[in-house]
Amino acid sequence: MRSTIPLGRIYGIQVGMNISVLVIVAILVFGLAFGRFPLAFPDLPVAAYLTAGVVAALLFMASLLAHEVAHALMARRHGIEVARITLWLLGGLAELRGEPRSPRADLRIAVVGPLTSVAAGLVFGAVAALVRALGGPPLVVGLFVYLAAVNVLLAVFNLIPAAPLDGGRVLRAALWWRWGDRGRAAVAASRAGRVFGYALIAIGFAQIVFGASFNGLWLALIGLFLVNAASAEEQQARLGSALHGVRVGDVMSGDPVVARPDETVAGLIEEVVLSRRLSTYPLVDRDGGFAGLVTLNRVRQVPPVARAATRLAEIACPPGEVPAATPEEPLVDLLPRMAGCADGRAVVLDPGGRLVGLLTPTDVSRVIQTAGLHSAADPYHPARGADLAAPPHDHRGRDAA
Repeated sequence: MRSTIPLGRIYGIQVGMNISVLVIVAILVFGLAFGRFPLAFPDLPVAAYLTAGVVAALLFMASLLAHEVAHALMARRHGIEVARITLWLLGGLAELRGEPRSPRADLRIAVVGPLTSVAAGLVFGAVAALVRALGGPPLVVGLFVYLAAVNVLLAVFNLIPAAPLDGGRVLRAALWWRWGDRGRAAVAASRAGRVFGYALIAIGFAQIVFGASFNGLWLALIGLFLVNAASAEEQQARLGSALHGVRVGDVMSGDPVVARPDETVAGLIEEVVLSRRLSTYPLVDRDGGFAGLVTLNRVRQVPPVARAATRLAEIACPPGEVPAATPEEPLVDLLPRMAGCADGRAVVLDPGGRLVGLLTPTDVSRVIQTAGLHSAADPYHPARGADLAAPPHDHRGRDAA
């Protein structure tokens, strides 16, 4: 899920939101300001209901963000890099670059999110009790009671043992500890998520048939998302099991043909594109530092009349947006990051930041096709001994960190 609106950084982690967040905020504000609050606290000005609805929606999104930040910080504590946190239509997503290396780490990263939601619920409940004790407006008390309840519901919903919900991660950790096989545990948790998703779709359609059309549609949408996400996780788990022990350096294309940022598109076409069967052209500066990535697709987008005057730096994917890895990094940690403006490519850099290789879709395709032919040690040592919004009338949240 791509962030379209940057929100800054929290503890050094990039935070953003997808434009779809505005949809769920609008639904929350409308439902609260013209439904829940007027029914519970009648005869107040419309402006009061609207203000309370906006405040409740913003605080709810803040609690979702706290949920994801908790996942991210716990992942960092266990040595997993966090790419970014994104809020979107069905909740939040903390994008982790890597996987936990033990069942205990997996469990801690999963559980901390729901625990944070419970803590937020307790805080909101305490504020509601304080406002009531001080004789504050009943609408304000009701606002914080609502936030307390919705955060507890968020925690409960996320603990359902079905991937990609946090409960699915807990199930995966438990099965990993029991079986000593992370891949098998991940597949089982993903299948549980798919079954739960189909159940939500069925319930949603039943509600549509019996007249609760909007709530049923929302449930069916969540169920469809869960089915798709769980299926993708199962596929990723199977691929991860097949590629255990494979490093980026084992499959990269070394000694790539490079270009300079100040070269023109016309020059690249004449000197390289027409004479070499390549589709990826990394840029390096005069000191040898990586300066961006140009692909054949980007070259084609430049009109013929502009090629002589267009510098490669002008059409390149910026260095910060190109997936990068070291030769020693596990391939399964890099694959989820190979998206965005780099057209499915990644660069391989040495510790000094100098380019040493490329990873292209062709390289990835070949290693997947030959995945069952190599023998590699499982880096996940066997254990020994030991983010979705529900129907708007409930206003529960979702997490898929």
